[in-house]
Amino acid sequence: MPVTVLLVDDEPLVRAGLRAVLEAQPDIEVVGEAADGAAVIPLVRRLRPDVVAMDVRMPLLDGIEATRAVLRTVHAPPKILVVTTFEDDEYVYEALRAGADGFLLKRARPAEIVHAVRLVAEGESLLFPASVRQLAARYGGDRTVGDALADARLTEREAEVLRLMARGLTNAEIAVRLVVGTETVKSHVSAVLAKVGARDRTQAVIAAYESGFVAPG
Repeated sequence: MPVTVLLVDDEPLVRAGLRAVLEAQPDIEVVGEAADGAAVIPLVRRLRPDVVAMDVRMPLLDGIEATRAVLRTVHAPPKILVVTTFEDDEYVYEALRAGADGFLLKRARPAEIVHAVRLVAEGESLLFPASVRQLAARYGGDRTVGDALADARLTEREAEVLRLMARGLTNAEIAVRLVVGTETVKSHVSAVLAKVGARDRTQAVIAAYESGFVAPG
């Protein structure tokens, strides 16, 4: 089954460019488009895309609020990939904090766009870990996430897995590093997400940075 994508951007040329790049791939299908975040929820409910590629800045409802709305109101929500002009934009970090799974630069090369969509759809590694770390260092210093990590009571192995997740390692790479099976790593990752109260790796890593469990610098 192909990865299905909904494009949300107020610039028609951006949507056309993304569509052309993605539909050139046999395993990706663009199922719809929207010009503003306000149109996302009904389209997501009707089209059930795997991934929403969503502009972070739009006139009526921006990508941050649209992300919150989707995650709050849609059952089994899609992965959300924020599309942005500047990777050091505070809006990007706020979108990640709101629940977006990763971000994509509008100037990215076609191969990078395809890779980002596939990676977010798979959900087994962190997209652009160095950039997420830089965003956390720049905009997350004064944030608090309560005692989410302190109360999580991660085991020593789970804590080690979370640190490797923050470095962007895939499940397979973590398995090699820890000399365990991939299924064992998947079990640890699932346990980390459940204990931290995160829906995916990105949210767990953001929580790890903001709590000081992992240093973003």
